Amino acid sequence: MSTAPARRWTRDRVERAVLGVLRWVVIAVLVVATAFPFYYMVMLSLRDIQDLILRPGALLPSEITIGTYREVLASEESGGQGFLTFIRNSALIAIAAVVLTLAIAIPGAYAVARLRFFGRRQVHFLFLAVYLFPAIVLAIPLFVLFTMMGLRGSLVGLVLVYISQTIPVTAYMLRNYFETVPAGVEEAAAIDGCGRLATVWRVTLPLSKPALMATGLYVFMIAWNEFLFALLFLVERREKWTVSLGLSQLAGSIEIPTTVLMAGSVVLTLPIVILFFAGERLLTEGLTAGAEKG
Repeated sequence: MSTAPARRWTRDRVERAVLGVLRWVVIAVLVVATAFPFYYMVMLSLRDIQDLILRPGALLPSEITIGTYREVLASEESGGQGFLTFIRNSALIAIAAVVLTLAIAIPGAYAVARLRFFGRRQVHFLFLAVYLFPAIVLAIPLFVLFTMMGLRGSLVGLVLVYISQTIPVTAYMLRNYFETVPAGVEEAAAIDGCGRLATVWRVTLPLSKPALMATGLYVFMIAWNEFLFALLFLVERREKWTVSLGLSQLAGSIEIPTTVLMAGSVVLTLPIVILFFAGERLLTEGLTAGAEKG
């Protein structure tokens, strides 16, 4: 009775087996390293302060409470921290920044990608020149300018500051994507009687949804999380504060329990996490598209 010959452990087989195991080990480590801090933050926000004092190292609460979120979201008149107002302010600023940034960056990016004019290449690189200067270098001149214009302490002034930083990089990203849209598609639209604006609206923008989603989410994240300029322009008017300013106040107070601070952190982080996972596919396509021609 013959038996099948034993498979030899060649170098290639050993390397494949080791790399196969290491791949899952690395994935598991990365998942734990990225997910555990958020998990622990959520668990702390759902714990009672007495439970935290008695069992500081516990990973699961003995009893779940949402009282911390009530305290964070309730208005100051009700004894809370007023985060609902901060969320509204942050949402208004972030949405306005996204809309204005895309409205200005789309025509600029399309012009650089499709039109031929003197200095075209120089304009392309000037898009990113603003990032040669640290934000703190621009903070003082902008503070003085907006104070003279009467915009300090207003949400409108903060939106203007944000779009001045997001328009260049948004135009740069969209320009790379617009160059991947086949010119023949736009030429066919022109043959059908579409003008330049109609072609952009009916052809180019629908084909560029992944890039628009990616850049829009990028701008939203910047406006939602930004702290330095919000502190400079809004610190004197609490009713205009953003979520990042409110969280900074919680972190700097010794009277605020850790559980309430973690609830504020969840409120700041959760909208971005939801938006990211909701648009993850389009975000990935938008960030990688145009890499060959960029």
